[in-house]
Amino acid sequence: MFKDSFNEEIRRELLITLHETPGIGWHTIQKAAAFGAWSSYQRFTEEAWCSSVGLKPEQAKKVTAAFRQMDAAARSARMEQLGVKVLTSFDSGYPELLAQTPQPPWVLYMIGRIELLYRPTMAIVGTRGPTAYGRRAAADMASQLSERGLTVVSGLARGIDSIAHEGALPLAGGTIAVLGTPADKIYPAENRSLYREIGYGGNGLIVSEVPFGTPFHRGLFPLRNRIIAGLSLGTIVIEAAERSGSLITADQAFDMSREVFAIPGPISSPKSEGTNKLIRTGTAKLVSTVAHVLEEYEGRLDLPLHGSADDRSRKMSGSSALTDHEAFICRLLQEKPLSTDELHVLTSFPFGLLHATLINLTLKHMIEQHPGSIYSVR
Repeated sequence: MFKDSFNEEIRRELLITLHETPGIGWHTIQKAAAFGAWSSYQRFTEEAWCSSVGLKPEQAKKVTAAFRQMDAAARSARMEQLGVKVLTSFDSGYPELLAQTPQPPWVLYMIGRIELLYRPTMAIVGTRGPTAYGRRAAADMASQLSERGLTVVSGLARGIDSIAHEGALPLAGGTIAVLGTPADKIYPAENRSLYREIGYGGNGLIVSEVPFGTPFHRGLFPLRNRIIAGLSLGTIVIEAAERSGSLITADQAFDMSREVFAIPGPISSPKSEGTNKLIRTGTAKLVSTVAHVLEEYEGRLDLPLHGSADDRSRKMSGSSALTDHEAFICRLLQEKPLSTDELHVLTSFPFGLLHATLINLTLKHMIEQHPGSIYSVR
């Protein structure tokens, strides 16, 4: 239907507009996409939205007004000013693991190091009020996973989430924080400093599907959990009570046919009732070390069960052949660090090709990204 790039861009902007219209949910957008409403949106009346897509009159009124007032340039300028990248399910760079889930987000708003979306990822979730045992387990698991090159995904909640982010952030894998609020809203407020380190420190990524300006409500957090599970190869649960929200993430990961792991806790601790039940029912594999986690992916991931990130970097850089495009960029960066815009001018690569090449070189540990989208050779 949309064969030229201009129309593909229109379709993308229409999707974002529909996603950002209050009262329009995931399934409504799915109906619009299935019907092909994008092609004739300019001719769609409120009545047409009701009869053809099944919108309620109030929804149809909002959608019609939103499409008439759509200003893609103004929206793009606002996102650029906020330092936010917008990725839709129509874009070629949409994460493959997330696309395979039953209800992938139509739109993602992101701040930080985008290429972390394409790294091997592991979720860590758990209680908001951990014991000393849980805190130590989360810190050790996160740091050791990140040390081996896996990106740790969690939800920026207090407790286990925060500890996991803090443990992974300074190391090779980095961390992704998935929010249940708009990408510019920090919850809880006590995590303001951690939010800034993740989003603007150069080794983390803030992700949210919640449109800007959406009021806070707790119903968004279970939806956030499906993204945490969906972005990740597996989910590790550390200290979860019997009705813990982190068990929702574990159940969603299990339903997605992803691995679920649990660190066992004392049988006398209420905070470990949920994790122990996951193990007892066979939903989760009992783990106590990173090696127990990684052995499930042996042969699927190019990651050692032992050894430092530096060891892995040397191995990969010595054994991975470079394409012509990758070699060209490496030669340019040998002279001096360059920004994405500078590389775009010097290489004349289409932006999509440039972006993909930079991701591949980062994964091969040939280059590294710095704040401001500046790249240099390692």
